[in-house]
Order: sequence, then structure tokens, then C-alpha cells
Amino acid sequence: MPMSLDAQSTLALQREFARHLRDPQLFPPPDGLEERRLQIYRELFYNNIEGLLATNFPVIRRLLGDSRWHRLVRDFYREHTSHTPLFTEIGREFQRYLDTRVDAGRGDLPFLTELAHYEWVELALSLDEHDIADLVLDSTGDVVTGVPVLSPLAWVFDYRWPVHQLSAAYQPQQPPAQPTQLAIVRNRSDEISFLELKPLAKILFDLLKQHPDTAGIDLAQALADALPQFAREQVIDAASHSLREFRARDILLGTVPTM
Repeated sequence: MPMSLDAQSTLALQREFARHLRDPQLFPPPDGLEERRLQIYRELFYNNIEGLLATNFPVIRRLLGDSRWHRLVRDFYREHTSHTPLFTEIGREFQRYLDTRVDAGRGDLPFLTELAHYEWVELALSLDEHDIADLVLDSTGDVVTGVPVLSPLAWVFDYRWPVHQLSAAYQPQQPPAQPTQLAIVRNRSDEISFLELKPLAKILFDLLKQHPDTAGIDLAQALADALPQFAREQVIDAASHSLREFRARDILLGTVPTM
């Protein structure tokens, strides 16, 4: 149904006002609006976005400092067209925006996009709707002798940069030779933690995902078969240790119940 002229005029006015709020230097405000009230709106809208991003990305906020941080947020506020109106998705939109800046060569910190992803994961995990209390499992089962149950709230990512170590005192300009592999997990107490995975533990995690019906000891033995250059018992012992560490971290929640 076509919009009436009044509706069209209202929409045009709203867009004009929105353009001004996002970029006051480039777009003038609609006619007839008092500057004092405009300033209130400009500050209110920007401060809402800035405060939300500062909460979601505290490490980036600290590393950039006031001037660079506010410049980056204002760039995002002015330039990015979000795909969702949900406040809970603003962090993801910010991450998407940072990806576009890499392609445009905006001179950001070399690790900025990966650090943003790492910080966004914490928010995403906290909002994930999986309820591990609903899973059917034996929470006291032995994850080595039994069939381990992998938590849906345990996510593993490969990063070129050591994102969990970045700080004001440690900002490398080149990525290390070896990637950083992190398990980021929300435990039964809804606390978020991370575990840096050694290569063997990362392979074991992948095996757990690929073979959800296989006993832990069988996965350990398969890992030993795949790594004949290492002592077999050493690999099995290391894999068993990783399984128990996964269990302690709630990466594994227990075992499949036996009949």
C-alpha cells in the first residue's frame, strides 16, 4: 500500500535527522530544531553506542586510549550500516566494521580484528541459549574410559595473534610463528574462561567433535596411531591428561550414560 505524503515527509525528516546525528559535520540538522536540544540528542545517541562498545571491548578500549578509541567509535557510528537493530548484536556489527577497515588500509593495530573477535566471543557465549542442564549425561563418568560428552558452550578458535596476552605492555607488530589455539568455554556456573591448547590437545578436541560416540581411550589410541613419530604410551598419557583437564574446565561435561 503506497505511503501517504505525510508518511513520506515524516520518513524523509527522520532520515535527515539520523544523518545529522551520525555525522553532524557533513549533514546539517532539519530546519527549525533548537541547537541545545540537538546537542542533547547527539550526545545521547553517541554515548549509548560508545558505552556499549566500551563494555564489550574493554581491552581494545584500554589499548587505544581516549583519543584513538573515540575516533574509532565515531568512524563506526558514522560509516557502518548495521544489519540488526538489536543492542546485543552491536558488538558483532563492530567486528564486521573492523574487517572492512583492514581491506581499506585504515592503519589500525595489526591484531585489532582478531582481538575484537576474541572479546566478542565472550559476549556471544554469555548469550548462547544452550542449557547444559538439559543434556542427558553421567556427570560423574570417567571421560577416559567412557564416551565423553562435549559441551556446546565450548568453542575453539585459531588466532594468528596471542589475543589472550595482549596488553598495554605487550603489543607485538608481527604475529608469532605458531598460531594461538584457544578453547573458550562457559562453565556450569556461567563463568567464561579460556584454555590455550597445545597442538595435541587441539587435535584431540577435533576428534571429540568428529567422533561423539567414541570412548576417550579409543580417541587417545587413535591419536597415538596418527603420530607414530612419538612414543605411543606418551601420546596416550598426554591425551588422557587433556581429557581430564577438559572435564575439569567443563569443556567435557561427563559421559554418555551406560544402559
